[in-house]
Amino acid sequence: MLDLELLKTLVCVVDERSFTRAGERVHRTQSTVSQQIRKLEQAVGRDLLLRDRGGNSVTPTEHGELLANYARRLLALSQEAEDALLSPTEIAPVRVGVPEDFDAKRMAAMLAGFAAVRPGARLETVSGMSIDLRRKVAEGEVDIALIKREPGSGDALCTWAESLVWVKGKGVKLGDEPVPLALFPQGCIYRQRAIRSLDKARRRWRVAFGSHSLTGIQAAVASGLGISVLPTTAVLPSHRVCSDLPELPPTELALVTAGGTLNAVQLALVKYLETEVVA
Repeated sequence: MLDLELLKTLVCVVDERSFTRAGERVHRTQSTVSQQIRKLEQAVGRDLLLRDRGGNSVTPTEHGELLANYARRLLALSQEAEDALLSPTEIAPVRVGVPEDFDAKRMAAMLAGFAAVRPGARLETVSGMSIDLRRKVAEGEVDIALIKREPGSGDALCTWAESLVWVKGKGVKLGDEPVPLALFPQGCIYRQRAIRSLDKARRRWRVAFGSHSLTGIQAAVASGLGISVLPTTAVLPSHRVCSDLPELPPTELALVTAGGTLNAVQLALVKYLETEVVA
């Protein structure tokens, strides 16, 4: 294995074309620099420098120039590693909880935007129902979570009102039969909104389709499998807003933590999402 200190000395000698000036750069005597070069030459089995008879000027051999080029890259990489180790805050991952009923492409785009302005950050996402994400935040499994909840139901770093609508597929008509619903699992606030709204209006309903995935619910609605409750941001061109069902009160998107002190990267992410999340 090549000694980085010897490689540094070689680079200095090649740059300065002098043992004396190279010694001044690495804070070594001329004799020590000469000894280090001889040691490196013995290690690689090649002559690396040509000395003039007076010893006042040196030039690299072909192998010396080649090794000096590699040495510069190795030294730069070594410095990069040292710099990275001096920034432990940037390396620690920020664990972000994301609701399964949130648009994955939308969240990915936001996180990619944050990574572009904060390239040293490392992000890890954890998906789940909002009720599960609250538990993960409380138990320290997630640092920050975007959850869906009843408006004003607890502390939050940021909140956004979320408008909800009934959506159906093109050409789907409602009759007197029970409303076929495409729903998220138990614990989803959209599911609660749909069922409570219909029960309050004394409209019969049945579960026609279920999925944890927003994409799955969107596809089921578009294909006519069922009618669902979605935020306005999740309505697709293949959907139609259904106006002959009860009006839905808004829900709330909230960015929450366990309440501890956030590090610099976590704070930066919160500030970024505060302007990027639009309900």
